[in-house]
Amino acid sequence: MSVYAQWMRAWVNGELLDDPNTPAIAVTDHGFTVGDGVFEAIKVLDGEPFALTRHLDRLAVSAHGLGLPAFDLDEVRRGVAAVLEGQDLPLGRVRITYTGGEAPLGSGRGDNPPTLVVVAGVLAPRKESTAVVTVPWPRNERGVLAGLKTTSYAENVVALAYAAERGSSEAIFANLAGNLCEGTGSNIFYVIDGELRTPTLASGCLAGISRALLLEWYGARELDEPVGVLDEASEIFLVSTTRDVQPVRVCDGRALEAPGPITREAMQVWADRERASFDP
Repeated sequence: MSVYAQWMRAWVNGELLDDPNTPAIAVTDHGFTVGDGVFEAIKVLDGEPFALTRHLDRLAVSAHGLGLPAFDLDEVRRGVAAVLEGQDLPLGRVRITYTGGEAPLGSGRGDNPPTLVVVAGVLAPRKESTAVVTVPWPRNERGVLAGLKTTSYAENVVALAYAAERGSSEAIFANLAGNLCEGTGSNIFYVIDGELRTPTLASGCLAGISRALLLEWYGARELDEPVGVLDEASEIFLVSTTRDVQPVRVCDGRALEAPGPITREAMQVWADRERASFDP
């Protein structure tokens, strides 16, 4: 069994697989051949999916933006329940992937039904802090996929490899306007003159679930400014499903207090509120 599938459970198009390594997706699936799909990654705490409703709402927005047919919400929830039932997951992750289904070998879609996959597995605890690096390639805030969570992640793979070569776990993008945008799989917050800030959604960043919750629970000023503002920031942190609120100790080789006082407050608020409701 693959090391990646060792602790996984998979549900594909309504069927729970006995072995997650079992071949289940056609080689002509449009999600496989051209990345024609959308997905969500959902944190699991003590066997319960966190903020599932918000994630499913965003999945629907992404599917609509990509032109995929609407999915059956109840069916997706059944898939999530199936992969979590009987699992011992104090900390885990559910991934929902929805693709264009089987299609000709090209960009055009076929007439077959979409593919729906739900997978659950163990999530490794996040590191106490991290290092980030800005990358030389911009996000396209005017592109057709801007703000959508699609499976077309190749530029993120390249950016993360660039970051890893420089001792960092996350790559930070500017957009075409030269303004700070986002990480490959995270939203970014930073402190200037004691004020917590984060890019607006108009920057082209993903409308992160963790981003939205932190704005509701703690607050921050949303504005767009040049990526070079990070050189002036006294604190920086990332937020995402797998990172929660994660302090940045190094940005482009510059050491930062991690966590600083505002980051520490945001972390505490997150920890307190996260356990108050599994579906905020």
